Amino acid sequence: MRRKVDGVPLASDHTGAPASRTAQREAADAYRPRYEVVAGQILELIRELAMRPGDRLPTEKDLALRLGTSRSVVRDAVKILSASGRVSAQKGRGLYVANGEPAMGAGRWVGSFEPTNLDHIFMLFEFRRIQEMHASRLAARRASPSELRDIESAVQACRQGHADGDDAQFNHGDEAFHLGIAAASHNVFLVSAVREARSLQRQASVIGLHGLGGHAAAAVEEHAAIYRAIRDGEPEAAAEATSVHLDNTLEDYRREIQRRVFG
Repeated sequence: MRRKVDGVPLASDHTGAPASRTAQREAADAYRPRYEVVAGQILELIRELAMRPGDRLPTEKDLALRLGTSRSVVRDAVKILSASGRVSAQKGRGLYVANGEPAMGAGRWVGSFEPTNLDHIFMLFEFRRIQEMHASRLAARRASPSELRDIESAVQACRQGHADGDDAQFNHGDEAFHLGIAAASHNVFLVSAVREARSLQRQASVIGLHGLGGHAAAAVEEHAAIYRAIRDGEPEAAAEATSVHLDNTLEDYRREIQRRVFG
């Protein structure tokens, strides 16, 4: 896994969905990896059959026949759904609808988030932008000296990880940076919201969708700008720097999605 960091009204089709989004989704299905499409089809099957947690799904072989694909593709799709807490693959017993508790620990929003749904990726970033901008404002007013040191250390970990090409160090620093700012807001609900939103975002990496392509070096400096504004007690500057950082990260996701859809 590579590094991760973090207009015009649309006409609607007969389903009520924006027409351009519907067309984009159809195009995406033609170019996205088959296992992503199949994962979405399995979720749709669960909805169509009104299946509940604990209900047994068809076998991999039956799903492959039903969806017109191979067992290996179904197996990869099941890995995605297992990671997001939708399906439980029980050795020797088969596949079951799970209770929505993901393997990687997302919480109360997991039931409505689909890591294969590109619209959900965009909406998640909209949500992150709102919560993390305000967390940065509060951190600029409330951060203690030890919390500032933690945030600064996270900035340096990202910088060093990028310089060394050490993805694990970069990712660890990135996680510590965003959660450190949330902690410095001294608002337990913001801490929980930031943690859960980032956990949901990590689910997108299960299907190989990443941000921070050519933006990694810039992200290091964006982290530093956010830290300086918090350290200097400038709430609005901290919020603006956070907005720039998340907007640029989302733009990397947009480029990756465009690459997948259009090649």
